[in-house]
This record gives sequence, structure tokens and C-alpha cells, in this order.
Amino acid sequence: MEIYLLLKVTWWILLGVLLMGLAIMVGMDMGVGTVLRWVGRTDSERRVALNIIGPHWDGNQVWFILGGGAIFAAWPIVYATAFSGLYVVMLLLLWSMIVRPLGFEYRSKLKGPRWRNAWDWSLFVSGFVPMLVFGAAIGNALQGFPFHFEWHLASFYTGSFLALFNPFAILCGLLSVALSVYMGCAMLMIRGEGELYARARGFLDRSALAALALFTLGGIWVVFLDGYQLVQGPAPGVAQTPLQQEVVRASGAWLDNFLAMPLLWLVPGLAYLGLAAGRWGALNDRPQLAWWLGALAWIGVIGTVGAAMFPFMMPSSAEPSHSLTVWNASSSEYTLMWMLGFTVVFMPLILWYTSWAFWVMRGKVSAKHVEADDHAY
Repeated sequence: MEIYLLLKVTWWILLGVLLMGLAIMVGMDMGVGTVLRWVGRTDSERRVALNIIGPHWDGNQVWFILGGGAIFAAWPIVYATAFSGLYVVMLLLLWSMIVRPLGFEYRSKLKGPRWRNAWDWSLFVSGFVPMLVFGAAIGNALQGFPFHFEWHLASFYTGSFLALFNPFAILCGLLSVALSVYMGCAMLMIRGEGELYARARGFLDRSALAALALFTLGGIWVVFLDGYQLVQGPAPGVAQTPLQQEVVRASGAWLDNFLAMPLLWLVPGLAYLGLAAGRWGALNDRPQLAWWLGALAWIGVIGTVGAAMFPFMMPSSAEPSHSLTVWNASSSEYTLMWMLGFTVVFMPLILWYTSWAFWVMRGKVSAKHVEADDHAY
């Protein structure tokens, strides 16, 4: 296989790994923020919940940065098209995330219930909205984005902000929220105790059932959804651009890869296995097992989307033949090679220090410990 072709496929896989890491680690923290007001009935319980993820939430943001950085460097035309066309959505995502560190840092500075309730709601918004947008973005990718290119590859986005939150996108967004709540509640069970533990287990149970139902409904919807088929790519020796290919839309086309390679059906099976077995683990007081199975479910969900869409990365609903694919949207061979070298060095370091941080700061968090620590959230 040509080295450049291999690098493109490798970076497509690595982008999927980064999105999975973002969903699992960042989603876990945001899941806690989403259910904070309901899983914690008292101020002490809410403080315990925040301090359970307190040592990790900011470090987990590295996955968000890595995901954006990988798209910028490995798939520059995808980055340029998405970030310019979806500018308002990106601002909504950033504004909702800006209040997140403020909520952690300022919530317990004053003891007044009004003050703390206001920051609790800000933590809810900064947990719910980003995960809803994350899932909705995946839902829109499956439907295609309304953009096209001029002859000089300047992209033009012809859609509206509200159109991005269509029924299918909202369904995908709610699936994302349900999975993030699942992961957050699993972490609360691992490090919480008493009533907090019991309520987290109840929320995990309901979120697992909701995710199973939404994933199933989404799969049925995709069967009747118009997918994309690459009919003809650029000729050999011709610049690989979106202007030199032929793409058509066809109902059920997102199932083509699964029909061609039946082994791919194991990927959505991972999502069902993770959610069903993880729910069983939580109900039988095995929260660590439930957490890992929840991570497996995220891998199955994102892997299913990737397996269905390959080689498409950003399909165009306005002009299907201008869709961005693995073959026409990547950086140069030299860039991909250098990036792979840095990834081989730094990715193991990130996994190591993340594992080390969770190991060092393991154990239960109690209200007594939180109230006795002047530096606690």
C-alpha cells in the first residue's frame, strides 16, 4: 500500500480515537454537571459530586484540544469548512463551556443558597449543551452539511443555525447526553457513598435504558436516511480535491460498508453489549466495571458512525460531489508523517499521566473530607 494512502487511513482512525477519548473523559465530567442538581439533594452532596471529578475535569480537556488540533493539522480543509460554516454553533459550544470553570471555582466562594444555585445551573448548562451539540454534530454529519465550493476551493455555507437542530440531530444529541450522564454517574458511584451513590445508580440505570432506546431508534432511522456513495474519485495524477469527484445520495447508503463487510456489525454490537452489561454491573454494585463498559459503549457508538461513513468525513447536502472525504481532505504526506511521529511519543504520555492521576486520587470522597478542606470546591 502506498505510504501516503496508509497515512490518510491511519489519521482517520486516530481522529476517531481522539473523538472517543473526548466523549469518554470530557463526557464523564459533563455528565456529572448535567445531573448535579438532582443526584445531589443537599449542598454537601453537590460539593462531594464536584470534588469527585474536581481533580480531573480540567486535565480531561486535553482530549478536546487534541481533537481540534488533529482536525486542524491533519484535515485542514475540513477544519476550515466546518469552523467557518458552523461558526455560530462553535460560539454556542465555547460560551457554554466558558462558564464551566467559573462554576467550579466560584460556586463555594460564598455560602448563600442563591449564589450556589446559580452556579449549579451554570454547571448544568455547561454539561448538557456541549454534549447535545457534540451529538447533534454527528447527526448532521450523517445527513450532510449544506455547503459547496467555488472553483478556487473557497467554501460557502448555505444553511441556517436552527436547521442544524433538526429531529434526527436532536435524537443524536440526546443519545450523547444520555451516554455522558451514564459515565458521570458511574464515576459518582466509584467515588461516592450513601445517598449520593444510590441516586447515581438510579440515574445510571435510566440513562443506560434511554441510550439503548435512542441508539436503536437512530439505527432504524439511518436505514431510511439518504446516505452518500462515492461513484468516482479523481483520476490518477490529478489533484485530489472535492471538485474532481462524483458523489450521489441514496436511501440506506450508510449501510453499504456493513453489507460489504459483515464483520462491521460487531461495532454497533459493542454499544449494545457495553450498555446492557454496564447497567447490570451498576445494579450489582460493580461501578468500575460499569464505567469501563460505558467507555466500550461510546467506542461502539462512534465506531458505528465511522464505519458507516467511511470514506466520507463531511458530506455536502447542497452539492454531494463537493463532499469531503479521507482521500481529498488530508494534509500533505510530510505533515501527516511528522504528526504521526509526535503522536507516537505523546499519546502514551497522555494515557500514562491520566492513569496515574486517577490512581493517586482514587478512593471515596465524603462530605466530612470536603468540609474540612479549605481548597475543596
